Amino acid sequence: QVQLVESGGGLVQAGGSLRLSCAASGRTFSDYAMGWFRQAPGKERNFVAAIARSGSSTYYADSVKGRFTISRDNAKNTGYLQMNSLKPEDTAVYYCAARYRVWGTLLNEYDYWGQGTQVTVSS
Repeated sequence: QVQLVESGGGLVQAGGSLRLSCAASGRTFSDYAMGWFRQAPGKERNFVAAIARSGSSTYYADSVKGRFTISRDNAKNTGYLQMNSLKPEDTAVYYCAARYRVWGTLLNEYDYWGQGTQVTVSS
């Protein structure tokens, strides 16, 4: 089992920044690729970004490319999502997820999920 706990969400004005953290415990963090997803009210949960086990490769949804940066620190068993130039349409609950070995972009590809953290961007 891998336990994931997100933090760092909050209320921010449009154009501002937030950094989300995802603290992992349980199995060896570096064995798992990590992804971030988000779910706006009344909408499906969608892929945001993913990072390989070593951090050597990353992938982003078009909607966040150039504004968000995914990273990880395997020594600290923690993943991050730096969000800059936030827009009201970024408002959602953000979830981190872990998948054994390889990253993916689909919800059902991930094995473990955090409880989510709310991000609200005001206009």
